[in-house]
Amino acid sequence: MSGLVKPKEYKISDSNIALMGSDIEKKVKADAAATEKAWHGVGKAPGLNIWRIEKFQVVPVDTKTYGSFYSGDSYILLHTYLKDPSKADSALAWDVHFWLGQDTTQDEAGTAAYKTVEIDDFLGGAPIQHREVQGSESDLFMKYFNNNIRILEGGIESGFNYIKPAEFKPKLLHLKGVKKVRVTEVPTAFESLNEGDAFVLDCGLDVYQWQGKSAGVGEKMKARELTTNLKSERKGQTRVHVLEAGETGEDMEKFYSYLKGTKDQIKTAAQGGSDKEADAPVAFTRSLYRISDASGKMEFTEISKGNAVKKNQLDKMDVFLLDSGKQLFIWVGSGSTKEEKHHAMNYAVNYLQQFGRPTSTPITRVLEGQESKDFEEAFR
Repeated sequence: MSGLVKPKEYKISDSNIALMGSDIEKKVKADAAATEKAWHGVGKAPGLNIWRIEKFQVVPVDTKTYGSFYSGDSYILLHTYLKDPSKADSALAWDVHFWLGQDTTQDEAGTAAYKTVEIDDFLGGAPIQHREVQGSESDLFMKYFNNNIRILEGGIESGFNYIKPAEFKPKLLHLKGVKKVRVTEVPTAFESLNEGDAFVLDCGLDVYQWQGKSAGVGEKMKARELTTNLKSERKGQTRVHVLEAGETGEDMEKFYSYLKGTKDQIKTAAQGGSDKEADAPVAFTRSLYRISDASGKMEFTEISKGNAVKKNQLDKMDVFLLDSGKQLFIWVGSGSTKEEKHHAMNYAVNYLQQFGRPTSTPITRVLEGQESKDFEEAFR
């Protein structure tokens, strides 16, 4: 990709990010060492590891920034935990997620998908795999960060670099949600504000917490948590100013001075949209499909729909796709072929497009005998 600006017309959630067998996969293989150094020592004890994809390379993320993601990037996250914490000799288990920012490049997305398979192989094929798209993260992903993540603009390909204090550029962060409060960077303008949410303007040494008249309790609490963290990160040098919409005074005027436009552009709570994680649920019919090459060619076949979907329809010799409505599950039978496993993610992403399902729907891959709680509940 040439230049520093990413192509806005590229929609990661609409694209086939598995890309197995593509030029991207060949490039990743060519550049990778016999053993990926990023995986050395990981997955051996409970904890969280996060990496960002930088020019086909897997680069560890500073633990101090965990929970912050750039919309222009792709990430891999590994969660290692004990299967049964009550037992001292409990075996380890893993969840591995690849997270795709809305403005990430195809190269980065393909690399993240490929490297997720690689770390899965490194850990013996045991991890549960998850595909996450910005704005539609799974409950499990959000739980790692206490349901509070920060989405910031920029990324490695757009030339993002950490800024020195003297060069600090103010950032306006929008906090929205009920149980899951997402923090998203928005333009520093009056039209970004609305009376129903909370906002944090980070000016480096001064941080302004602006709360709409109808902002939710959760949004206010997360805003306070965010400003407290910012102050801590900067060794207490930052001054925090808490402002209520409609107030007047020197601090409010200073806050307004950083914003483009005019005060009459501030939206009402209704114009700002609902804080609920989901409005009316999308109509869907639970469906089960088989992915099999038993006939000599790869075939995608509907098995059942609605109440007819049963777990006993799964066959260990194949791979199955279950659409539960909330997310897609890829179930990998113990006797399935390498090709079936290899192409399952491709079929899942293409399924979302072809059957009119939201293309940002989370996708989870589980192995026979290691099914997750969510997978089991999807059959009930």
